[in-house]
Amino acid sequence: MSVMAAACPLPRTPDLPTLHDKLQGLLSFLRGALAISSAHTVDFYTKSVWQELVDLPPESVLAALRESAMEAEPREAEAGSGFTELPKIFCETSQKLLSVEAFARTAKHYSVQNLGLCTPSEQLLTALRGNKRQRVDENVKAIEFMNTKKSHEVQAMSELICSIADYCGLKQIIDVGSGKGYLSSFLSLKYGLTVYGIDSSNTNTHGAKERNRKLKKHWSLYHPHSRADANGWALERPRELKVPKGVECKGDAESVQRSRLGNPDLSATDGLPDFSGSAISVIRKQQKNVLAQPAEEENLYFEDAFSLIDFLPVDAIEPTSSQVQNTEKSGLRKERRNTTSKARNSSIYSPLTSFITADSQLHDIIEDLEDCLMVGLHTCGDLAPSTLRIFTSKAEVKGVCSVGCCYHLLSEEFENQHKDRCAKENWGFPMCHYLKEERWCCGRNARMSACLALERVAVGQGLPTESLFYRAVLQNIIKDYYGISKCEQHVGKIYSKCSSFLEYVRMSLKKLGLDESKVSEETIMDYYENYKPRMNELEAFNMLKVVLAPCIETLILLDRLCYLKEQDGVAWSALVKLFDPVQSPRCYAVIALKKQCDCG
Repeated sequence: MSVMAAACPLPRTPDLPTLHDKLQGLLSFLRGALAISSAHTVDFYTKSVWQELVDLPPESVLAALRESAMEAEPREAEAGSGFTELPKIFCETSQKLLSVEAFARTAKHYSVQNLGLCTPSEQLLTALRGNKRQRVDENVKAIEFMNTKKSHEVQAMSELICSIADYCGLKQIIDVGSGKGYLSSFLSLKYGLTVYGIDSSNTNTHGAKERNRKLKKHWSLYHPHSRADANGWALERPRELKVPKGVECKGDAESVQRSRLGNPDLSATDGLPDFSGSAISVIRKQQKNVLAQPAEEENLYFEDAFSLIDFLPVDAIEPTSSQVQNTEKSGLRKERRNTTSKARNSSIYSPLTSFITADSQLHDIIEDLEDCLMVGLHTCGDLAPSTLRIFTSKAEVKGVCSVGCCYHLLSEEFENQHKDRCAKENWGFPMCHYLKEERWCCGRNARMSACLALERVAVGQGLPTESLFYRAVLQNIIKDYYGISKCEQHVGKIYSKCSSFLEYVRMSLKKLGLDESKVSEETIMDYYENYKPRMNELEAFNMLKVVLAPCIETLILLDRLCYLKEQDGVAWSALVKLFDPVQSPRCYAVIALKKQCDCG
């Protein structure tokens, strides 16, 4: 491993002083622009947000943003000192936005990609693998029970995780915030890794455990008379089974419903295959040692065993004690048993329920904890920074690969500074010394806007302008007729259930517990007609927030990368773009390795 590392050093990444320079420029821009990200859409009309923050007509703003979107890269003139001349973007006295062109180009410049912060994923994979062929079970295809987005994420991230594990000589993976276990099961099934999936939701982990229990149970039932070959054939043969062309596996409504009842994590769209009689006959030809089963039983066993096989690796199945005794009668079978036993020990997925914080003791959660790689696919809120802190503080965690999400749920150290706050040591943001010294605060609205998907908007998946407009006008009605300037309750997803603005207001007032009789239908429609000509203000403002979103995300990711660069025990750290941002907007992984990994 260290020879491979020496021959193939990992790509160079920006050092801490370089990152600080990037942060300094970004903060200079955000000091003027943060007010736009911090403004709440609900208050858009009640607080005259457009008039307070933008000194331009909405039509010109939208036109300038469309023109800017057609530019592939920031102009060279803007890439240098032009970015520091902020008065060209914002008015020095009023702080209102003056130049949309300069605003858009500067925001584009301070995205992760354009700042040159990312390490190309292919370059990293090449360095990690060296001349070594990737360890992979070629028979395992893309898992069908995942949607397109999840499948894209899991396959890309699992490939990188396996390469990191091989590079560092690690066999144990801890998947933090594992959810339904998509990534965990794929890592175990395809790459033969021992994976512990930790999630705070007992519902998620119970579903995974139920799959494991069913898989073992039905496999045991299907082979009651083939114990002699249980450890050799039963554990290995299923990976060789292939259904020939022309044999169809159709989802059966009863089998789906039956599987869902014992498997709460499966949705109605997770169709489980029901092997037809012809498929069973083909498979039986390949299984000469299997005695004939009654037709009804055989359908049940194949239906359950082969649908659940997609969720967990075959090597995770443990043979019964009687199977082991019979296998020992043959030297060849004993060798098979030892081989599959080793495979089973190194290829298993164990779902666990635990609430993870930066102070969590992994030995209390995982009994056979060893040197491991900690990973997380879209770890929510503070779970992402907690994962990084566990990595830096726990000797057994040799590497980390974390993709965060839900920035609005991060805890901020310097938010609401004048309010009484509970004592807290490990805040979600900021993590690094530089931003702590700056006492920098984004605020929840800005962090919420960081979740906006610029790439999706750019390809036509626009913002729901009308629903946002409905909510903003509703807030004016609530303020004027009920004297409530700030609603603590959320209206929720009512827009999709309403055919008109009038119905939307009626349904919203009812949900908020407000007296509907205070506002007549005529008054409601008057509000709608009065504000409808100003809908373009809201559209233009939200587009400004979308353009600014990558800058807020850059700040959060830079904070995490700087934190890792500050740690003495970290040998290598980087940001890597793992996913297509149109399919998966939160596409950046924070990766780091300890010095023990000989990172070149």
